[in-house]
Amino acid sequence: MIDLNDIAMFVQVVRSGSFAQAARRLGMPPNTVSRRIQQLEARLGTRLLQRSTRKLTLTSAGQDFHERCAGAVDGLVEAGQALMTGSSEPSGLVRVAAPADFFDFFQMEWVTEFLAAHPRVRLDFVLSDAKADLIAEQIDVAFRGGPLRDSGYVGRQILDPGSVGMVASPAYIAARGSPRTLQDLENHDCVICAHPSGHATWRLLGPNGEEEVQVFGRFSGNTAQALRKATVAGLGIALLPPVMAKLEVQAGVLVPVLPQYQPDGYGMNVLYPSRRQLPLAVSAFIRLVIEKMNAADAPQVYR
Repeated sequence: MIDLNDIAMFVQVVRSGSFAQAARRLGMPPNTVSRRIQQLEARLGTRLLQRSTRKLTLTSAGQDFHERCAGAVDGLVEAGQALMTGSSEPSGLVRVAAPADFFDFFQMEWVTEFLAAHPRVRLDFVLSDAKADLIAEQIDVAFRGGPLRDSGYVGRQILDPGSVGMVASPAYIAARGSPRTLQDLENHDCVICAHPSGHATWRLLGPNGEEEVQVFGRFSGNTAQALRKATVAGLGIALLPPVMAKLEVQAGVLVPVLPQYQPDGYGMNVLYPSRRQLPLAVSAFIRLVIEKMNAADAPQVYR
């Protein structure tokens, strides 16, 4: 097998014009360089260089071999330098899969801030409520809400549900009153994910651990934004994604309902295609998402 180091050494000898000059650039004795080139010629079965006391001259085979190899050697060197540079500074393209309404609660100004801080990074967002195939779609990182079920990918929760669970508009509470127990929800209108029956099962964590309650709603929808708008309009009590509910409560648009109960498994999760070391650009973007979504003073962004 041909040693790629010998090929790189040959290219250096040709560019240097002598074994001595190439040896100085490579930091090794001239006789070692000469011996390695002889070994390369022996493996190839042809002479690459005509040696004389005054200079080196490429043979016809050597000229052809140099033309074929020089660009490849340069490419390998550049790739190594890029990786070494990237090891200390985030760089490259990051493909991000996220829910369709991701930018309803994640400000574009935060992305601008991130790209300004990391000028060698590019972001490509794939926004859809459908679960992305990270391998087939070449996704570097995916953000998903709801329970983190076994998907064949590496995943972890990066944002827990927090203290905000069920919410309603002040107008709805003024008209219908606030439920005192979980069972009282059966007598209230609820805003639920789309289901032909008009019923839904909410799983919550409360003082007695995990509990379930059957709720009924005359309004249902298949996106978080539709549920949020219906709740703000006073159509009932909703179990919104924690980030969305938190921002609306901070803005005074919605109020907590039965705050002792929190959604079970409704936090934000991050998924990777494999357990390999994450590129710095991916890690940096994940840190940004965690920082901004956990900020106590996160501004209201739904208007």
